[in-house]
Amino acid sequence: MMDLIPLSLSDYDRLVSFYENQRYELCEYTPTSVLAWMDEDYQPLGYLNEDTLVICSEFTAHEASRHLLLPLSPTREFTPRELQDLALNLGRDAFWFVPDHYIQQHGWQEVGAFFRIDEQPDEANYIYKTDDLAQLKGNRYAKKRNLIHQFERVYVDRNRVEIESVTSSVAGACKAFIEEWCDAYPCEVESDRELICEKQAVLCAIENSAALGLDSIVLRVDGEVSALGIGTGLTPAMGVLHFEKAFTHIKGLYQYLDRECARRLFRAYPYVNKESDLGMPGLAKAKHSYHPAKMVRSYKLTVR
Repeated sequence: MMDLIPLSLSDYDRLVSFYENQRYELCEYTPTSVLAWMDEDYQPLGYLNEDTLVICSEFTAHEASRHLLLPLSPTREFTPRELQDLALNLGRDAFWFVPDHYIQQHGWQEVGAFFRIDEQPDEANYIYKTDDLAQLKGNRYAKKRNLIHQFERVYVDRNRVEIESVTSSVAGACKAFIEEWCDAYPCEVESDRELICEKQAVLCAIENSAALGLDSIVLRVDGEVSALGIGTGLTPAMGVLHFEKAFTHIKGLYQYLDRECARRLFRAYPYVNKESDLGMPGLAKAKHSYHPAKMVRSYKLTVR
């Protein structure tokens, strides 16, 4: 049996090299997704050797959610047979967040010989062209541009907006913004565990932005933090926008933030991953309104 060890934020430097040039286009394949979501229920475990990292998501209260992620290696990709052996040696029975291109590459029949394949429809990731988000050209983005122009006339042109990054000096104000933002949304509703966990994760990302190698943008309106975006690299051609929050009562602020995230955080990447909609119709509508270039489907592989 292969040993899994508990991971913490202090392990970032040990893990980050495994994520360089990794190929999977789902947002779960970043150190932030592994480390920032830790709480009393979720504990990431890791198996590491010279050329392979395997992450196991361990849950105390939700045992059915325990799963592995596809192994990361700078030298190889595991075949379906090797994945099955790996799962059995680690004492686990399922890989979650397997991108559709892994299955297409190895073949549905080959993967299906070792695993039961189940789509995770709420976990499909939205992928956009960075230039589309940064420039908003064409009729399909006309409403977005109009909202941005209104925001610029009222706030930017009158020097009411300041833009900076998350640093230790602004972290306290950013966390206060998240608390205030959550007052308008059901972040503390016990029945919506996803929102509770996301709040904890974004607060962790703010507090540990430098330690996690994150890129960020903070917008102050009239001196008050009113929006922020936090992202990082995912693949050599794609960044991921992990968190994007803005006050909705300021007209055009969200659209302005989204454009500035593309321009300032993802200039080095042709594509931006804006994660999933979690099966929430309102969030799905908002993400589709920016016209994704493609969707990356997510699958669960359960050992036969």
